[in-house]
Amino acid sequence: MKLTSERIKKIEKIPYKGHLYNLTTETGNLFANNILVKNSGGLGTPAHERIVPGMVHRANGGVLFIDEISLLSPKSQQELLTILQEKKYPITGQSEHSSGAMTRTQPVPSDFVLVAAGNEETIAKMHPALRSRIRGYGYEIHMNHDMDDALENQMKIAQFIAQEVVKDKKIPHFSLAAVEEIINEAKRRAGTSGKLTLHLRELGGLVRAAGDLAKEEGKQITEKDHVIRAKILARPLEQQLADKYIEEKKKYEIIITKGKIIGRVNGLAVMGSETSLSGIVLPIESEITPGGMQGTEIVATGQLGKIAKEAVKNVSAIILKYFGKDLKEKHDIFVQFLYTYSGVEGDSASIAVATAIVSAFTKAPVKQDYAMTGSLSVRGEVLAVGGVTQKAEAAIGAGITHLIIPKTNLNDVILSEEKRNQIKIIPVERIEEVLKEVLDWKGKEKILKKLK
Repeated sequence: MKLTSERIKKIEKIPYKGHLYNLTTETGNLFANNILVKNSGGLGTPAHERIVPGMVHRANGGVLFIDEISLLSPKSQQELLTILQEKKYPITGQSEHSSGAMTRTQPVPSDFVLVAAGNEETIAKMHPALRSRIRGYGYEIHMNHDMDDALENQMKIAQFIAQEVVKDKKIPHFSLAAVEEIINEAKRRAGTSGKLTLHLRELGGLVRAAGDLAKEEGKQITEKDHVIRAKILARPLEQQLADKYIEEKKKYEIIITKGKIIGRVNGLAVMGSETSLSGIVLPIESEITPGGMQGTEIVATGQLGKIAKEAVKNVSAIILKYFGKDLKEKHDIFVQFLYTYSGVEGDSASIAVATAIVSAFTKAPVKQDYAMTGSLSVRGEVLAVGGVTQKAEAAIGAGITHLIIPKTNLNDVILSEEKRNQIKIIPVERIEEVLKEVLDWKGKEKILKKLK
């Protein structure tokens, strides 16, 4: 029974006749034997009112959102499954409200709609029974990483910028030119023509960085120049490492951008996560030596991953197609990815590998002011790759003036007008086009004719 303060006063006037009684007041204090025990911690209240309910209990009748659900321990995921099935669960644990004692109540209602989020690898780490429950009674939805570059969606980006400014409460609003620059950055980060990125958290960081610059200068409006400078200021760690990599490699002439060298090609690669890719120049060298008992063999070094190794094998089909008759003697073809301590994965260096091998075999030197990226089919077709914008930026940063890319990637290169003027982009469809463009065939016109 719970008593109000008025009733307590009435009870205090009741003469004691030897009967013991313990009552709990409205505030949770104990009224024992005509004595009000203040600050008693509510020991006379029910257990589930003395402890703090968990999120599953507070979500009763509503929605429970769990981000990175795969980070829950298997035991916690099993308990979540039980809650979804039973729609009730005891409150367990200890808190200051339970005087430090461990408590466990009777099952408390926990009926809610579960919304869980995670990355693609989350699926492998989820409790199978929990995922089965979600699939059976709910929906699995794959969220897009980008959206169409339409006027409607550009306006949504503009609205997002305004929301970030209001949320920050300190930075000034953006001019139209500044908003357009953010939209251009959304195009660049999408990595695909006709798309805008949906990685809004990173885009919001750029908005705040640009706003901070405007605020420091005492400006009432954030301008385009602030956004451009914020791109440098708010570079992700991967971009900083990539810039340092290029700077150090140029210093020690590991990245060469002038002259002509036999068997050496400037390939391109990306590093970092999906939301913050950064391009790097990847020098590749090749050498041909007399072979052993195994016949002609391509040996690649440089911490190559599975896909990269398979890509090198595919290149061998191209070499045998053009030079099979010339490889009657057994040869070993060595390919080295220089200074790849962290490893190489993917097949985007395929045309660079093929070019380096052909150069080493024909002794036709490679123009070092060229860089290239592109996958390669066994039929010699140059196929699309990812991260072409970041690779183009890396080539420009290294001082390279010509860039060879797959023709299907041409519209995916999003550069500012200033950067676009610093490099000539050459789209290609076949490996023969690459070899004709980047190798110096002077004195070796017969070989070039064979390639055509």
